[in-house]
Amino acid sequence: MTSLNVYSVLVVLFLTCGAVMATKENDQIIKENNCETKMGLPCVLEAFTSIFNAGSTSNKCCGELVVLGKVCHSALVKRTLENPLFKDLNAVTIIAKRIQAWNNCLALIDSPSPSA
Repeated sequence: MTSLNVYSVLVVLFLTCGAVMATKENDQIIKENNCETKMGLPCVLEAFTSIFNAGSTSNKCCGELVVLGKVCHSALVKRTLENPLFKDLNAVTIIAKRIQAWNNCLALIDSPSPSA
């Protein structure tokens, strides 16, 4: 439970402080595509945790991530990496996890449901 609270605080910081530190390019992409309004907070936390820490993304949140779109997903992760709070993270590892999370969710959403 403490872990969820820590990540909740990080996401709030990401959403508030991250905008100030982001490059204009990522800010413009995020603003033009309304990226910050396309996912519910529980799924934002889940996806954020799976990329910046460990874990997986549920079917429900994968659906929200795919609706968010690859452009928004990429811009939000890049903006987070630009935040000084995350300067010690390995950007190559985070980008690889972002791509993996996207591909896993896309495959999950695109795969047919088993019939009863």
